[in-house]
Amino acid sequence: MRASETFAVFLSAVTAGLLLTTRSGHPLHSAAAYTVFGVAVVQVVAAVLAWKPGGGSQRPILFAVVFLGLVLAQVALGIAHVKVVHVPLGVLLFGVSLSRLSACLPLPGRSRRPGRRASRAGA
Repeated sequence: MRASETFAVFLSAVTAGLLLTTRSGHPLHSAAAYTVFGVAVVQVVAAVLAWKPGGGSQRPILFAVVFLGLVLAQVALGIAHVKVVHVPLGVLLFGVSLSRLSACLPLPGRSRRPGRRASRAGA
């Protein structure tokens, strides 16, 4: 799910560039923004559903809700044409999304399970 979040935010940035250079950029950027919103909502639902059966950590729910809140602010600022805040918030959303994605990827020598070394087969 995090990869789709990162891709959607990246697509929104690409369409923002199109918004500045072509006439058809506005509908594309709007569609990308609503895609980011949809992915953020699905992410909240998925985090709640993943937590509820097993009673695991609520931390993914917190991250998903905060990200959704930032996306809602981003959409509202975009609709209001407050570019001074809209653009930096978009960069922040991409950075947060990318950092969360990279946290999921195993690094050489780092196990995904705490207290265990990574196997040599994966390195």
